[in-house]
Amino acid sequence: MKTVRITLDDSLMDAVDRAAKGTTRSAFTRDALQAVLLSMEERELERRHRAGYERNPVEPGEFSDWEDEKV
Repeated sequence: MKTVRITLDDSLMDAVDRAAKGTTRSAFTRDALQAVLLSMEERELERRHRAGYERNPVEPGEFSDWEDEKV
């Protein structure tokens, strides 16, 4: 692991300290950064998925063979 130094304003530091009860600031920050990175990755996948359907929209009747299966 690497040690980093970051600057936070007082109100954010207070909020982190309240939220990080039962863990360390470092662990809390690692978890928060991982959560944000995962969220960004999911948004990118959703964007690519949407763009794919915009390029190749579903054709009428394309899935009609499956209609009986959902019953």
